[in-house]
Order: sequence, then structure tokens, then C-alpha cells
Amino acid sequence: MSHDWANDVRSEYDVIVIGGGLAGLTCANMLAKGAHSVLLLEQHYNLGGLATWFKRKGHIFDIALHGFPVGMIKTCRKYWTPEIASMIVQLKGIRFDNPQFSFTTSYDRDDFTRILEQRFKIPRENIENFFHAARNMNFYDDESMTTREFFEKFFPGREDVHRLLMEPIAYANGSTLGDPGIGYGIVFSNFMSKGIYTVRGGTDQFIEKMREELLRNSVDIRTRCLVEKIVVKDKQTVGVIANGKTIKSKAVVSNGNLLSTIHKLVGDENFSEGFIEEANKVRLNNSTCQVYIGIKKGEKIDYIGDLLFASEAKKLDPQELRSKNTTSRSFSIYYPQTRPGSDMYSIVASSNANYDDWANLSEEEYRASKEELMQRTLNALEKYIPEIREKVGYLEAATPRTFQRYTLHLNGASFGTKFEGLKVSMGLPKEIAGLFHTGSVGIIMSGWLGAANYGVIVANDVDKFLSAGGVN
Repeated sequence: MSHDWANDVRSEYDVIVIGGGLAGLTCANMLAKGAHSVLLLEQHYNLGGLATWFKRKGHIFDIALHGFPVGMIKTCRKYWTPEIASMIVQLKGIRFDNPQFSFTTSYDRDDFTRILEQRFKIPRENIENFFHAARNMNFYDDESMTTREFFEKFFPGREDVHRLLMEPIAYANGSTLGDPGIGYGIVFSNFMSKGIYTVRGGTDQFIEKMREELLRNSVDIRTRCLVEKIVVKDKQTVGVIANGKTIKSKAVVSNGNLLSTIHKLVGDENFSEGFIEEANKVRLNNSTCQVYIGIKKGEKIDYIGDLLFASEAKKLDPQELRSKNTTSRSFSIYYPQTRPGSDMYSIVASSNANYDDWANLSEEEYRASKEELMQRTLNALEKYIPEIREKVGYLEAATPRTFQRYTLHLNGASFGTKFEGLKVSMGLPKEIAGLFHTGSVGIIMSGWLGAANYGVIVANDVDKFLSAGGVN
């Protein structure tokens, strides 16, 4: 990948994809396989977006909580390669530990049915009716029923059951009990089919194989290239300005934050008043904090599960879940077998967060708050790994400010936008010919599987547009 930007980049492409998250990568790959010339621009030095990694003191840390439904295997096999699909394996030990319940599960329908019936004493009929209702939900259903109302319909007054069903999904895509029930139902049903999956070998190997496939398909990949503007003329995209250089294209796909795409890259003046009114109603989803814990070489930790949802909160509370001093967090534990060939252990702790709690801290306050975050995380981990502090060889934290810096997402919004964002995202081509958006929007398109599949949907739309001669 050459970074001699001015000298060797072409002057024009069929499509320019802005951003190398999973949606952007998948979209670019499909379009290239369809014989379109594709330029992929990523402002960071790594591809992957929030599905990326960094290296410190012999450790490779995966960013974010990586757990997704079995459908990711089919998506990777169909739109990437069988080799990439073969890296996806099931997490067998999903552990819950909070004041209301504590157990380990394989997190699939059979085991959840057993748990709900035996431990929570829910009638089998209620359980079956709940799963049936969730499985039959789709995007076009009435969105007025909230997730809370959906739960109450089948498990009235059972806050413990609501927590069991909601908490992992809240960690996965930032949704709350007040969000539309159909968004919850679609995501939950995807997980319930066969459990939670992750990448064996780590994100670094996964994304590297994607990069190799993109290059085989002749995608022109440029990292460290910041797109400053999407150029629009007569209600049609004509290219972008990146690192000060103008490159022409028939279509532009933004894999950046939806609101940044509209307001910053394109500009309100290029849209109708009605569209901007709708865009202004789109709410950003929340952000996250993460703590990266590297275990000293030679030290070992006993198996405590693959994914641990731990909390000291007495009940599920959306405010507590996102508060700066939350006791609710997930632990992704990476054992040597998770990364074949490595003898290293590492742990990534993730908690939901509010950008405003971190945005205006002074540098001194910010450093102190990050230190408090790390120490609180170790305190929580001591319950499961005694004397954890003696085993730690590396410790680092990321906050909503970190995510804003590296992803350029407004407010470091790790999960994109709320439900209403999807309609606005899909409506961009109707406003400006050749302008498309893909990525984390509308909750059901958040996470690895949702993002990749949205990349497929948008690639098909772009292909139709180009095949029609660039006319909507």
C-alpha cells in the first residue's frame, strides 16, 4: 500500500468508499468483484473500524466486544472467502454474574429455554411464544412497541428475566428498553439461533485476510487518507477531496458516521429542507469505555468463561449501565487457544458510556479518570481472578474521547445511531444521485454481522446505480 498519495493515485474511479469498517470493506469487495473500479480511503493506519486491533508489549488487543451471531459465517463465506469464514468459532462459556442471577450458558435457544423454565420458573408456553414472536419480527413491522413492552407481554413484572434478555444486547449495540422492540427481536433471534461466535486467531489476522482479498480483487486501498469533502454538483456526487487532492467518481459510499456524512462531508445546503429535518431527528447511540489488560508472559489464568457479563447493580438500569462509575461491564477473555501460536493471555473489559461524562475534562482530570476506570475494572476482576494485579504486565484504557479520535464518529458513538437512522441512511441516494451510506445505523445494522450485511445491501444498490449509467 503506497502512501505517496499525490503521485500514484488515479484521477477517477467508478466508486470511492470512505472508511474501512466492516460495512465499507464488504461493500468495496463486492463492488470490485462486480468489475467496478474501487478506491477505498481510510483515515486511520489500520483497516477494520471498530473491528480492529493494536499491539503493546507482545500483546495484540482486539478493540471492542467481539461477539456476533452464527450468520457471520454465511456472510463471510458468501461475500468474502471460505478461509475467512473458517476463522469464526463459537464461544461456549457465556457467564452472567449479578445480584439477580449467576450461571454459565452456551447462549442459544435450547439452553435459554432450559434456564428460563428451570431457574426462572417461566411457563414453557410463555417462553415458546416469546421466541416465536421475536423470530418473526422484521424491519417493516410497527415500531411503536418498545422492548420493555415486548418483555412485559410475555414476562410481566419479571425484572430479572428482562435483565437476562436485555443486558448482553445492550453491550452489543447500545440499545435500551425504550428502543423499538423489533430492533431487539431481530438481533436477539440472530444470537439465539446457535449462540455467540468470535474470530479464532484475532482481529488482526481476520482483517489482514480481508485486505488480501480486496487487493486480489483490485481494490485500491489507501490508509492515512482523510476525506475532507464529498463533492456534489447539480444534485450528483462527482468525487471527493482527500488529503487536499480531488478524485472523481460516479458514486461515493460513506462508511463514516451518518450525521458527519450529512452535515460535514456533504453539507446541509445540498439536501432538501425536509431531509435535513429528518436527519436532525436522528439520535446518536452511546459510546463505550474499554480497559485492555495484558497478562505477564509466563503467567497463567484459570478458565473463567469466554465472555463474562458482570455487574454489582441490583437491577438493570440504563443510566447505571452508561454511567462513569458503572459496575456493569463485559470481560472478553483471550486464552492462548484463542490466538493459536501464542502463549499469552489478555482481557478486554467493555462498558457502555456517555460521551458528555468525558468530553470536557481537563487533561489532568482525564488522566485521573482513566486511572480510576482501570483500577475499578481490576477491582471487579479480582472476584474472578484472585491477585490479578500481580499478573498484569500491561494496562491501558480507552474512553469515548479515544473512539472519537480514532474513528471520527461524532461523540465517539461506538454503535452509530438509534433506530431512526436507518431510514435516513437509506434515503441518501434519493436526495443526491450516487451518494450512499453504510455502517452502524438503526441498532439492527450495528455489530459485525449487521454492518457487513448492510455493506452487501448498499453494494447491490450501488451496482444497480452504476449499471443504469449513474442515474437514480
